[in-house]
Amino acid sequence: MDATYNPPQDPLRILHDDHELVFVDKPAGLLSVPGKGEHLADCLIERVRRVFPTVLLVHRLDRDTSGVMVFALTPLAQRHLGWQFEERTTKKAYVARLWGEMAEKEGTVDRPIMVDWPNRPKQMIHPDGRPAVTHWKVLKRGDGETRVRLHPETGRSHQLRVHMASLGHPILGDPFYAEGPARENYERLMLHAESLQVRHPDGGRTLRIAAPAPF
Repeated sequence: MDATYNPPQDPLRILHDDHELVFVDKPAGLLSVPGKGEHLADCLIERVRRVFPTVLLVHRLDRDTSGVMVFALTPLAQRHLGWQFEERTTKKAYVARLWGEMAEKEGTVDRPIMVDWPNRPKQMIHPDGRPAVTHWKVLKRGDGETRVRLHPETGRSHQLRVHMASLGHPILGDPFYAEGPARENYERLMLHAESLQVRHPDGGRTLRIAAPAPF
């Protein structure tokens, strides 16, 4: 990432808020948190802070991924939500458009991932990597592409992007893992965090928040 960072200026889209947390719909192209350097200061958490001054980070989405994110508004909520992500009790669903038409209807990718050090921030599948599991299901095929819903069990960096590329079906528009027309013919990464389910820090009730994919 460099000085060409030019994040979208869409109005903040709040999906749900209460005394403990806030869910927002992150646009593609916007960092979740600040990068290194003044030119990378604009990010989602800082935009949320203008409305909710006590906002605290719980998790992240890649800059190029859009969709549902949750932020804590109290230290208690941050600890509670952080524990849920760490223990994998949250339920996450993503929608993606992939290059090529997948032959199977559904499947699971269970392949460890680690950083590709010479090519950071790229990641790669490697036997010495951290465990990574992604479940996928075809929603639609046609015109040389496949629309899928993805359910990651783990939350490794670039996990969905690396796993889909490992199947020979990279996510369309992916600047790291797609090549040729699969990358060049699309103005954004076709990956969207469609829904997120957590237990509310105050009382433990189930809370599922969704935002439809813009593609």
